[in-house]
Amino acid sequence: MDENLTPPSAAAQSRADDGPSVRRIGGALLGLLEGHVELLGLEIKEEKARTLRLLTYAALGLVFGLLLVIGLSSAIVIAAWDEHRMLAILGLCVLYAIGVAICFGKAKSQVRNQARPFHDTLEEMARNRERLLP
Repeated sequence: MDENLTPPSAAAQSRADDGPSVRRIGGALLGLLEGHVELLGLEIKEEKARTLRLLTYAALGLVFGLLLVIGLSSAIVIAAWDEHRMLAILGLCVLYAIGVAICFGKAKSQVRNQARPFHDTLEEMARNRERLLP
């Protein structure tokens, strides 16, 4: 009969020990989650700004490049108009085709070699998983 009766202070102490440890674990998990969300938000913001700058510079470069190509092509065709106009036009077309092939090759290699998005967030989550799980 005395076995079933535990002092009230021991039972309360047992429950009190379970409560704070669960709260501490929950707080730690929430802290980890908050850190990951903040890091993810920062990476999204940086990626957005980088992409916008890249697109702006690419668009401006394309416009100025096309204006340059049109001007130079016109000058070459006008200079060769009397004797070799077809040869000048075909030569320019071959030159443009080579340029297009080089640009597509470079773009393809950039896509293949780019870093994984949110690499830092994924690494941080893997480190936390290793720390928390034995």
